[in-house]
Amino acid sequence: ADTLAAIADESGRNAKADLLGGLLRELGDADLRRAARWAAGRVFPLADQRTVGVGHSALLNAIAAASGAEPDALRQRLVQLGDPGDLAHDALASGGAMSSGDGPTPRSNAPETAVGSVPLPEGDSSDSASGDSASADERDVTVPLVKGDSVATEGEQRGGYAQDASAPGASGASGFSLADAASFFADLAATRGSKARTEKTGAMLGTLSPPEARFLVKLLAGETRIGLLQGGVEAALARTFEREAGAVRRAHMLTGDLGETAVLARQDRLGEATFALFHPITFMLATPAESAPGEDPAPEVARLMPETFAVEDKYDGIRAQAHIAPLAPEAARTPEASGDPDGETLHGQIVEGPAGPTRVALFSRTLDENTGQFPDLVEPLAALAAASPRGLVLDGEIVPVWPGEDALRVAPFASLQKRLGRKKPPQAVLDEFPVAFVAYDVLYADGDLHLDEPLSERQRRLDALPLAAPLHASRVTVMDDVAALDAAFEDARARGNEGLMVKRLDSTYRPGRRGREWLKIKRALATLDVVVTSVEVGSGGRRKYLSDFTFAVRRSESDPELVNVGKAYSGLKDAELEELTEWFKAHTRQQFAHGRVRVVEPEIVIEVTFDAVQESKRHKSGFALRFPRIVRLRPDKPASEVDTVETVRAIYTSQHASGESP
Repeated sequence: ADTLAAIADESGRNAKADLLGGLLRELGDADLRRAARWAAGRVFPLADQRTVGVGHSALLNAIAAASGAEPDALRQRLVQLGDPGDLAHDALASGGAMSSGDGPTPRSNAPETAVGSVPLPEGDSSDSASGDSASADERDVTVPLVKGDSVATEGEQRGGYAQDASAPGASGASGFSLADAASFFADLAATRGSKARTEKTGAMLGTLSPPEARFLVKLLAGETRIGLLQGGVEAALARTFEREAGAVRRAHMLTGDLGETAVLARQDRLGEATFALFHPITFMLATPAESAPGEDPAPEVARLMPETFAVEDKYDGIRAQAHIAPLAPEAARTPEASGDPDGETLHGQIVEGPAGPTRVALFSRTLDENTGQFPDLVEPLAALAAASPRGLVLDGEIVPVWPGEDALRVAPFASLQKRLGRKKPPQAVLDEFPVAFVAYDVLYADGDLHLDEPLSERQRRLDALPLAAPLHASRVTVMDDVAALDAAFEDARARGNEGLMVKRLDSTYRPGRRGREWLKIKRALATLDVVVTSVEVGSGGRRKYLSDFTFAVRRSESDPELVNVGKAYSGLKDAELEELTEWFKAHTRQQFAHGRVRVVEPEIVIEVTFDAVQESKRHKSGFALRFPRIVRLRPDKPASEVDTVETVRAIYTSQHASGESP
């Protein structure tokens, strides 16, 4: 915690990496795994389906229980600090005597609290079950979370964690070690029920010093906010152990675990990293072919593509990655034989398929598992295991389809929204709103990773798979004339799809990268993906909903600060507004006018269309959208991927260049 606090106070990227490296260099392997993961704000590795399950409201209640502070006072203070970890520190340090006035400067950069920028919660979802099992010779059991004079002796252990006898708010360190924190997280993940998890969290916070509580809460909230995300930790590992940065990044991509990558880096064994099924590979992304909506994409396609290129429909669904692998016969009976000693940590569901018991997992664009939302895809995907006995990973899209049809005919996206947000949709919903999985890439097949192969070869592998409804292969055409794109675009729209994807046939799969090997031609109307930052009670028939949304874009690709660009009042149905209103009430950071206006957690992403962009002195972005309307919700998209001010500026510049009125 001392090191993380120092990192938060440091502004230079290399200086941050060096501070973290100083800590990592001293740790045994088990603690090195933990510290590397946690510095990036991840409790568990990607292949681990466990979550701590403590939400925003539960954290506030736990801090209140540990400190004795009033929940309302904590909410007001959180708006000022902008970080629940800093809130826990201040609440414990003050003995619960919270003030709504100015207080200690938080370690992390606090967000603007009103209708301005709010820092992005950048996350990747869960994390591999093997990370915290230490061998007997690993030097990790006495490393405290905070360095101090007090390290608990064996006689001071309570409830399986190292504790001291100091009262809540004590300034010293309690001797709560990294191993203790790992045990607490595992215990919390195994605890059922929000109330029980909140009580355990409050009880634990009550035994910690303020600095320890700060970073425990930061981890529970899923973000350390020290300016070192995954890329920063990768850089720190490369600098600390003098390894090639690219080798560190690739090992992390293969293992899905920064902790395991850290150990491999220290031991100079990065080249031994192997891909583990059932942790998601970060998706490769496409770049818009038009510099601004409405522009002719043909010149950009001609400039970036070779003489021949692949063209396929851009589907209006949610991005998905499917992992499929048959289990050995004994693995179906014993968790240990399947490589899952805890029996519950690997993602996915096990079903009976042609190849015997088979595990299937689906992951969203945010790398969260969503297998349970699409049970009707699990058995069809499991059937593919017979064609790839050592495992298969497909990149594709889950799309809504019309009931009762085997041919791929995409239905409006609104029908897919009936499935989203439900962990286990009832059978009636599955029957009324069926889906299909459209595969457009093979990332792993029969024991080999194929990311470095050209797209043409990966397409050959895809074509060889025995896909049958509700599984389909993407419609691909090889073209050599950009003039044919207009007709292809109209054909795609006639099939109910968003537009076109244009790809180089020699392109490799670059996880997490938005390169120009893939271009997207989306739609003629200008739209932006934005995140809701505040909401207001509607008027007339919608006065019972929080229906007026103020929304923001990112400052830039490298700066995640959120800056507002407009306010929308229309576009969603009452049923959607009713559900969102409950969400906003549960995720309110601050409210005004007796709850009519609320600053909310910046997590709800929406797609908006508008008539024009105009300059604005009211918004920090410098721009405002004219007559914005909500096109749809984007639950598949994280706030870290909303559009940027540069995109808004490009639209504004294009308007003036074409003579449109601002």
